[in-house]
Amino acid sequence: MSKKLLPAYLLTFVNVLGFSILMPILPFVVDSYGAPKWVFGLLLSLYSSFQFIGAPVLGALSDTIGRKKILLVSQGGTLLSWIIFAIALTLPSYHVFGLALPLVIIAISRALDGITGGNVSVTNAYVSDITSREEKSYIFGYLGGIAGLGMIIGPGIGGLTAASPLGYLGTIFTSIFISVCTLIAIVTWLKESHPADDRIDYKRRSLKDVLYIPERIKTVNPAPIIKTIFTVKMIFSSMMGLYIGTMALFLIDLFEFNEYQLGFFMFAVGTFLAFNQAFLSKRFVKYFGEFKTLLIGLLLCALGMISLTLSRNLVLFLGCYYILNLGLSLCFPTFNALIAIHSNPKKQGEIMGISESINSLAMAVFPILAATLYGFIGYKLYYFVSALPFAAFALALIGSKKYGHQPVR
Repeated sequence: MSKKLLPAYLLTFVNVLGFSILMPILPFVVDSYGAPKWVFGLLLSLYSSFQFIGAPVLGALSDTIGRKKILLVSQGGTLLSWIIFAIALTLPSYHVFGLALPLVIIAISRALDGITGGNVSVTNAYVSDITSREEKSYIFGYLGGIAGLGMIIGPGIGGLTAASPLGYLGTIFTSIFISVCTLIAIVTWLKESHPADDRIDYKRRSLKDVLYIPERIKTVNPAPIIKTIFTVKMIFSSMMGLYIGTMALFLIDLFEFNEYQLGFFMFAVGTFLAFNQAFLSKRFVKYFGEFKTLLIGLLLCALGMISLTLSRNLVLFLGCYYILNLGLSLCFPTFNALIAIHSNPKKQGEIMGISESINSLAMAVFPILAATLYGFIGYKLYYFVSALPFAAFALALIGSKKYGHQPVR
């Protein structure tokens, strides 16, 4: 393992861990205050809504002042958001705007974490800065495997710490500790990867310019293949928003999981994710190339989403889940690899920021919509969700023909 990539691996791990640790407890936190299911979707959406605004700005700033400073600001915002979350859990349950006061404060903490949430795009830009074209094809797969490791450990820690005498506060204190360790690691280990000679002047943009993705893409003027990838990623991210906004609710309804059981289940599927992204995705890319691997992943996502509705038997359900999981594992690293390979090195941060904004926009809109619809139609929602990766597959297939048999080689 290359020492120069250790900071990126660590950042990827703790970023995912900070999110995944909440997954098994957030539905129960919402329920404990008597809030409807759409509030769970709202809390998921708030983070991404504000990340949609913050990530491209931080990504562009990292092209101007360097990656390290932006990563410090971003991680500092995450730490502060966890402190606010902890305070919220100690407040009385007075109602504000129709919701319990602690839920309102938790919403503020998720918004703060989102607005400073440039970690992903800037970390990806950092990796792209220090890797060759050949390395990009598999390094992003390794990063995906590390993200999968965070998905394994995070829910397990969340479930275990929530079962401690401190309850949900135990989970949040653990998150605060992780954030402090990450800040120390950035200061101590991470070396600036974007030298002054490669930096570009920062251009101020209005809020409209920041929010309107097509205009940002036009300004950056990426290669045509990246524009196609952006469109495919928007459809894929919409599917992910609908999936993330309902999966915990679906599992609780289907198997009557508690916090610990839900955390353990996510631990199991995180194991799938880590193995698939760290090992299988690299093999798929080696034999099929990045673009064809993306096509296979999208098709598996569609098939997996439908298969989730076919059985209430836990063992069979895990088998069906693996199909979806493999599809996700092939898509995540290939999106980032394709974008990194075809990006202008001087605009790497901004292009990665746009990519993250596409994901954030979908995560801002669809979790709350999904949680609301799930309250009315339940698992039948997944019949509609499965149409999205099919549509993305069709669009990507057209793109692969347009750019040739091996469009990224």
